[in-house]
Amino acid sequence: MRILLIEDDEKTATYIASGFRENRHVCDCITDGHDGLFQGTREKYDVVVVDRMLPSLDGLTIVKTMRTAGVKTPVIFLTSVGGIDDRVDGLEAGGDDYLVKPFAFSELLARVNALSRRPPFQNEKTTLQVDDLEMDLIQRRVNRQGQEISLLPKEFTLLEVLMRNEGRIVTRTMLLERVWDFHFDPKTSVVETHISRLRAKIDKPFTHPLLHTVRSTGYSLHAPR
Repeated sequence: MRILLIEDDEKTATYIASGFRENRHVCDCITDGHDGLFQGTREKYDVVVVDRMLPSLDGLTIVKTMRTAGVKTPVIFLTSVGGIDDRVDGLEAGGDDYLVKPFAFSELLARVNALSRRPPFQNEKTTLQVDDLEMDLIQRRVNRQGQEISLLPKEFTLLEVLMRNEGRIVTRTMLLERVWDFHFDPKTSVVETHISRLRAKIDKPFTHPLLHTVRSTGYSLHAPR
C-alpha cells in the first residue's frame, strides 16, 4: 500500500512512518500543508493520513481542495482536535475517518487497512438517472433538464446515495453511515442541513420536486407519482 502522511510534528511523523514501513507499506511523509496538497493531487496513493493543524495550509483546506479537484483517495484525519463538531467538520470536508491523538498505532493501521479495502463505486454504471436528473460518476457532474448543477463533495455523495436508492426510503442513520461514516448519532443537524442545501439546488429551480421527506423516517428521491 502507498500512503501519504501529512504531519508537521517530526516525532509523530517518524513514529507513524516507521510503523507503516515495518508493515511493508510505502509511506511518503510531508510536513508542510501546501507541499502536502501538491503531493496529494499530483501522485496516486491508496490512503492519505493528514493532520488538521499544519503550517501554510490546514488539513481541512487540503482535503476540501483535493475533493474539489476530483481526488477520491480515502483520507483519515489524525489530530488533537477531537470535539464532535470538529469531527463533523472533518467528515464534511471530505474525510473518510477521524482519529484523535494520542492514539495507538495499531488502531491507526487497522483504520488505514480498512479504508484501503473499501470497494470502489460499481463499475458497471458510470451514470445515474432519476427522472430528468442525471449524474455522471466519472466526470462527477450533475445536471437537470440540461442545466448543470454545482455540488460540493458531500452533496454529491449524498445525492449519489439517494439516486442509487431511487424510490426507496433512506433513513437519517443510513445517510450518517454512508455519507459521513458515522456509526453513532453525532446529535447535530448535519443531515438536515445538507438535505436542505441539496433540495435548493436540484429541486427549487425546476418544475417539480424529486427529493421528498418521509416524515419521521427519512428521505426518498423519485419522480412524481
